[in-house]
Amino acid sequence: MRTELVAVGTELLLGQIANTNSQWISKELAHYGASVYFHSVVGDNLQRVVNTFDEASRRSDVVIVTGGLGPTEDDLTRDAAKLLFHDELVEHKHTMNKIQGYFDKNNRTMTINNRKQALVLASAQVIENDEGMAPGQIIQYNGVTFIFLPGVPSEMKRLMNDRVFPYLIETFKLESEIKSEMLRFIGIGESSLESELADLVESQTNPTIAPLAGEGDVAIRLTASGNRASLKIASIKKEILSRVGQYYFGSDSITIEEAVQDLLAQREENLGSAESLTGGKFIERMIQLEGASSVCEGGLVAYTPSAKQSVIQVPKQLIEKYGTVSSQCAKMMAEQVQHLLKVDIAISFTGVAGPNYSEGHPPGIVYIGLKVGEKEAIVKNYHFDGSRDKIRSRTVNKGYELLFHELKSQ
Repeated sequence: MRTELVAVGTELLLGQIANTNSQWISKELAHYGASVYFHSVVGDNLQRVVNTFDEASRRSDVVIVTGGLGPTEDDLTRDAAKLLFHDELVEHKHTMNKIQGYFDKNNRTMTINNRKQALVLASAQVIENDEGMAPGQIIQYNGVTFIFLPGVPSEMKRLMNDRVFPYLIETFKLESEIKSEMLRFIGIGESSLESELADLVESQTNPTIAPLAGEGDVAIRLTASGNRASLKIASIKKEILSRVGQYYFGSDSITIEEAVQDLLAQREENLGSAESLTGGKFIERMIQLEGASSVCEGGLVAYTPSAKQSVIQVPKQLIEKYGTVSSQCAKMMAEQVQHLLKVDIAISFTGVAGPNYSEGHPPGIVYIGLKVGEKEAIVKNYHFDGSRDKIRSRTVNKGYELLFHELKSQ
């Protein structure tokens, strides 16, 4: 069953609202083994809507359309379907009575345009809308099943769950299931990850293996269909982790900071930070997590040399000798924050975010210090490219990467 989703509404193209309807429908359809081949978004222009429906009818078995069923002039889904299908629009009596009853109950005068919501295609199977006004419709056109649904998410979901999914299961004898899992890795690039798994990627059938680049991490999306889909994913996941498991930090929606939080909790240790160019962004991401107080003591932000001396108590002599953009300063910041906050693990950040040179160093020069327990502090030096914000973001991501691998290796 080749399925296509069409969302109607200029507000989607303008970015005023997100197309969450198509996302939700795709995810739910996967449970029934229905493959979604295309997502389309079209604005409120009659000819473009007609053209979009026509194109969808040429390549898909089922076309699910959301939006454009309201009472205003720019709600054009019915009109476009009428033109393409050479059908007539008729008033659905039950829906019209419900709309009139709503206005009567609330002592309001119904404007004439509200009658538009009761119009349906003459040859359509009408789907009652118990959440709103405009009903859904199912109609056949050139052997393709078109399903029209309101764009309001709560109304769409109710109609999909109550009527559309049962209809699709019965009509298309849907039995198989699609399962998907996203494996997340940090500390290895996308090309290196793909190289390690090249033979698996080349021979993939079911499950499929798709490497994906992220912001600070990379992922492998595994997708399996049919009977025993979960077992198929588990089997290939085991093989993948036997090769690159040292970089794996979790599945699906987990973030690297959540993985670090879990490791800290397992070790019953707490964390503190000393931040310069990152301005508190590292510790902010940790504090956003539920339960962060059990593993996170806090952070000290000291941007200028004088603040590093007064807040983090970096000796003046060290700064004068080595500068603040140095491995010596990063090491001292980590040692001092561990002492000041009385934490098991401390991490520090200093460097140049740009856009100008600082202390003779170009933008992108970064030092990250890490002090774990009684072990001697270590310092890593990096040179990141990009804008000021990009450098700061990459520095924070690298800090979580270092911390994760240090905790995991213990």
